[in-house]
This record gives sequence, C-alpha cells and structure tokens, in this order.
Amino acid sequence: MEVWHIWVIIALIFVIIEIFTTGFAVMCISVGCLFGAVASSMDFELKWQLLAFAAGTALAFLTIRPIVCKLLYRKTKEVKTNVDALIGRRALVTERIDGELHPGRVKVDGDDWKAISSETTPLEVGEPVEIIAINSVILTVKKL
Repeated sequence: MEVWHIWVIIALIFVIIEIFTTGFAVMCISVGCLFGAVASSMDFELKWQLLAFAAGTALAFLTIRPIVCKLLYRKTKEVKTNVDALIGRRALVTERIDGELHPGRVKVDGDDWKAISSETTPLEVGEPVEIIAINSVILTVKKL
C-alpha cells in the first residue's frame, strides 16, 4: 500500500466523521488530507506532504467552509415568538375599550390583556379586534 492510499483512507474516515457532526470543520481536514495525498502521489517527501496537508486544510477553512456554512445555515423565514407573535392576531373584547384614554381588556388564546383602541369609536364586549401593536403589557387593537 502506498502512502497516498493512506492519505485517502484518512480523508474518507474524516468524511464519515463529518456525517455525524455539524459545522463542516472535519470536512476541511479531509480536504487537507486530499492535498497530502496529491503531494504523496507526486513523490514529495513527508515534510512536503504535511505542508500540503496544512495548506489544504487552511485553504478549505478560509474559502470553502464560509460558503458552505452560508448555504446550509441560511434562515428561510423568521419565526416570531413571545409577544411579537401577537401582532396581527385576532382577539375578543372582554371589557369595553373607549379609545386610548379608557383602556379595556381583550382575550387572546385564553390570556387576558389590557388593551387600548387605535380608533375613536368605542369597542364593545364581544367584538372581534385585531392586535396592531404592543407597548409593554398593553395591546393596541383595531376593530375588524
């Protein structure tokens, strides 16, 4: 068995390890092993093979890894959580709301919130409303 075979076997072992890890770091080492295999197949000494391995690994870390990570870990859609998820939702008035000066209460998914209206007309109990903004713990709603 020639030395370049050993480099390729080590590269394949690192590829298998990469399958079970994240971050594309082990794959960069595998690319370095392939550089070492090429250097070995051209009958370079061990120190040049190791230098080719180090250069290939560094090159993969600096060029290939950022591109792959950018492609694999891109966010497709931002998921709203906590109170930000309430904006745009429907609620039901449980206590009369009369503009901004006289807040009332609304119910969203079983939770009771203090609410003010963005409109001047009062909102009566039982009316469906839409949440348009949140300021601390007070929802701003509008009539549907």
